[in-house]
Amino acid sequence: MAKKVKKSADDMSFLDHLEELRWHLIRSTGAILVAATIAFIAKDFIFGILFAPKDPSFITYQILCEAATSLNLDESFCFTEIPFRIQSRQMAGQFSAHIWTAITAGFIIAFPYVLYEFWRFISPALNPNERKASRGFIFAASILFFVGVLFGYYVISPLSINFLGTYQVSEEVFNDIDLSSYFGLIRASALACGVVFELPILIFLLTKMGLVTPDILRKYRKFAIVGILIVSAIITPPDIASQVIVAIPVMILYEISIYLSKFVLKKEKQTQTVTTK
Repeated sequence: MAKKVKKSADDMSFLDHLEELRWHLIRSTGAILVAATIAFIAKDFIFGILFAPKDPSFITYQILCEAATSLNLDESFCFTEIPFRIQSRQMAGQFSAHIWTAITAGFIIAFPYVLYEFWRFISPALNPNERKASRGFIFAASILFFVGVLFGYYVISPLSINFLGTYQVSEEVFNDIDLSSYFGLIRASALACGVVFELPILIFLLTKMGLVTPDILRKYRKFAIVGILIVSAIITPPDIASQVIVAIPVMILYEISIYLSKFVLKKEKQTQTVTTK
């Protein structure tokens, strides 16, 4: 039987590209499902992690309490109890929460492989110089994503849980938080921060495409800062300290993106100069 010869990127039709994309998506989905199955089995470990931000002894609360005490600031993070209960009000509530939590954990664990499959799909369209310059794409994007997820878990989630879980309009109302709402907050915080921390990678790609330059990023820096503050105000409790804690890392990422864009353009000019000679 004759061996099937794989077509080059230039010889592939639109349908061939769709077929190639389909297999990359299938392999990515398979990796997520395998990781999700492992997370589903490791129920006690996963849910122990998710319930940790509800504990007043959680490391984030300790650090914030010590920082507030040493600076003689508001000690709102120094407390011994988070006065709310978590409940499940639906027959399949706990099972559904288990399934979705496992899928989310599976996506986070399999993220580097998903990026690898994405890279395998787009890399044939790049020239050798672009492929060489983007060699560390998977590693850098994965590290930024994981750092963002940890930031969402250790910073955004505790701040939100502390504020929303203790907020009361009246002493007559007791907070009984639904299981899906509690886990949804942690999942959204972790995944949203993981995506936001991909900003340098996004700027890198936009610079390579010629859509962004360092001058544009500097010109619109003040608008970016306003946007960052607005996003921080949306995803955090309505107090200045929480917003600043979230906004500072994102602003640092924006500044790193400016230097990254400058570096990319500098490398491209050097490459063009060598090619011309």
